[in-house]
Parts: sequence; structure tokens; C-alpha cells
Amino acid sequence: MTYDPAAGSETADSETTGSANADELPVLPTDRHTGCPFDPPAALTALSDRPVRRLRYADGHVGRLVTGHAAARAVLADPRFSSRYELLHLPMAMEGAPGELPPAPVGDILGLDAPEHTRYRRLLAGRFTVRRMRQLTGPIERFTADCLEAMEQAGTTADLVAAFARPVPTLVICELLGVPYADRGRFLGLVEVIFDQAADAGARDEAYAGLLRYVGELVLAKRAEPTDDLLSELASPGPAPGPGSGDLTVPGPAASGLSDEELAGIGGLLLAAGLDTTANMLGLGVFALLANPGQPAALRADPDLAGPASEELLRYLSVADPLLRSALEDVEVEGELIRAGETVTVSVQAANRDPRRFPDPDRLDIRRRATGHLSFGHGPHQCLGQQLARVEMTVALPALFARFPALRLAVPPGEVPLRERSSIYGVVSLPVAWGEE
Repeated sequence: MTYDPAAGSETADSETTGSANADELPVLPTDRHTGCPFDPPAALTALSDRPVRRLRYADGHVGRLVTGHAAARAVLADPRFSSRYELLHLPMAMEGAPGELPPAPVGDILGLDAPEHTRYRRLLAGRFTVRRMRQLTGPIERFTADCLEAMEQAGTTADLVAAFARPVPTLVICELLGVPYADRGRFLGLVEVIFDQAADAGARDEAYAGLLRYVGELVLAKRAEPTDDLLSELASPGPAPGPGSGDLTVPGPAASGLSDEELAGIGGLLLAAGLDTTANMLGLGVFALLANPGQPAALRADPDLAGPASEELLRYLSVADPLLRSALEDVEVEGELIRAGETVTVSVQAANRDPRRFPDPDRLDIRRRATGHLSFGHGPHQCLGQQLARVEMTVALPALFARFPALRLAVPPGEVPLRERSSIYGVVSLPVAWGEE
């Protein structure tokens, strides 16, 4: 689970001596749209002069902010930092949020530590390998071509989010998990509310419960009649389904031993994350490319840049930010002693713009070697679906610009509506055109 913390500002240097009281410490800036919509908040950049500093949280807790790339990797890889929700403090004030976070619900592997997390991780990791995800290239190409054909048939303008950025990953994750695409009306709205941090906490809880009910119904159906998909494989009490007529067959080991409740939780997490993160990367990524005219032209001229372009967009945009951890014991990071019990806010967008790791980090350059970015996290909780997201982006982006070489924004960049209060940053819509001006 990621959180979108509240806006704040820089404070005096007294924090370096440890003498500053909590009221004098900075809170995490989050207002990404006052300048360039693709850049971190200017106040966050100002806080990045030190890789680790003290931070004031919404409930008055004093923890740490990590902005340096090396420091972020160290924290995310170290088992002395916990992901358990009940140990964390939110760096923002959220509508209706409880004073203390509850433990992770069943099946939510993001809020667990070893050994519970390790059990789930081992069960799922082999089903998201590079080889298996690359086997999905053909079906993803077909889904992409179908969406592009529908766009072209509809005219010379479109909302790219509705016509392309959301349908492609939704089709892919539905086929992979075995979720009927025709049911998208039942879960797309729920996922949007779950990630909407401006929504009331009760509404978010209700949406999450609704998603679990929907996936739970699927789990029961697949236990009774398994098909060629990931949920069936995990739910099957016998040998996993072999290759069949499905486009995205995921072969693997036999019964998982997961309960219906665990399967619903895991399935809901994979469904929500698998469609929302990639959808926002595609929508915001195309916006960023169109705002930098030389970049789409380079991609059209050299389709082999699709891989580097995807990595650079992931680094440059950092749509899932920040990541939270809690120190289980005193740990020194970059010369700073983080005390047991302190919550650490790892700013992915700041770490991905660290000039010590990425020279000229505020420039979008699809020829850059951007590997090593932290947009998928790092360490034991590194994103399971990262290889799937990479395949989707490397297929979809060059296909879009090849099909519509004259693609451009249909409104001024400042009029593109942004998802400003969402756990996953992106655009609400992206009006584009490709006909003659």
C-alpha cells in the first residue's frame, strides 16, 4: 500500500542538531502540479539536499524522510525495516483515517514481513518471471492493436485514457487472472475509490470490501470449474491447468494451499494494482512524451528504444510514491541514526531524481540507461508485476506512435486534469488528436 502525504515546506537547519521540536520540522510536500506536472514538488527537491532527514507526520510522530537513491535502496532492502501497517505512521492527514493503522487484511502481502510475506511471495514469484511475462507479448500486441483500431475508427480525437491507457492493462490483467472483461463495470469504479485519498475512509473501506466480494465469487467459481488462468491455478485443489485455449495460460505448480479468503485478498490486490498502475503509467507517459516532441520522433525512428523509453518514463514519473517502513531497531543509514519505532518515508520520486545516481535527472531522455530506478520498489517487496508492466509498456507505446505519427495534445498542457489526490499519480483524462490541424 502506498500513501500520498500532505503538502508541507522546508524548515530551519536546527533539525540537524536534533534540537528542533516537532512543530519546526518539515512535512512531506506533495503538490506536483504547481510547476511541471512531471516533476517532484519544488519543496521536496529542496528537502533532498540531505539523503536522510527528520520529518513530521500527521499525528505528530517524528520520523524520517529518505530522498537519496542509495539510502532508499538500503532501507528497502534491510529486514530491520518493517512493512507492517500497524507499525507505520501516515505522513499525511487522510479523511477519516484511524489514529492507528490496522494490520494488513488477509491476502494483502504488502503489509507483511517475513515469514508470512515470504510464504506468499514464494508462491507467487514463479508465476511472474521474465520468461512467462514475455510469453504474453503476442496477446498484448493483439489487445493493443484492437484498441488502436477502435480509436482510428471513432474519428481523429480521443480521450487516450478511456480509449487506450486503461483498456489495454485492464484486458491484460483480466485475461491473466481469469476475470471476465465484461465485468469491468463491477470493479473499475471500486479500484478508483480505493486509491482515491480524497475519498472518505469509509468509502474506501466499502470499495475494498466490494472488490473482495467480487473476487471471492470468482474464486468459488474457479474452485468448482478451473480454467486456464492464474486464479484457477492458485485455487485448484489438484494439478494446475495445462495449456489450453486461453490467450494467457500461466502454467505452474499444483495446489497453492491458500484459503478462499487469502485468494480473494491476493486476487483483489493483483487486479487493482495490475490495472491502475500501468494505466496511469501509459496515460501520464504519453502526456510526458507529447510534452517533449523530440522523444516520440526518436521512438518512431527506432522501435528498439521502447525498452529504454519505458524504463526512463518509470524513473522520470514515479507514479507510486512514497513507500513507508518502520524501524524495528536502531539502524544507521548514510550516517544518520534512525531510531527503533520511527517511521521512514522513502520518496521514490526524489530518489529517482537523485543526481548522484542519474545525471541531469530532471530531463526526460528515452536514450538514457535508467535501470536501477526504484519505481518498482526494491528488496523483498519489489513489485511482483514489474515484468508484466514492462512488456505492456514496450508493446503499447511504440505501437501507439507508429499508428498515429501525428499524435498531439488536443488541449494546452495546463488543462490536462491530474490525479492529484491518488495513491497512484496520473491523468484523469488525456485529450489527443491525430488528424490535420
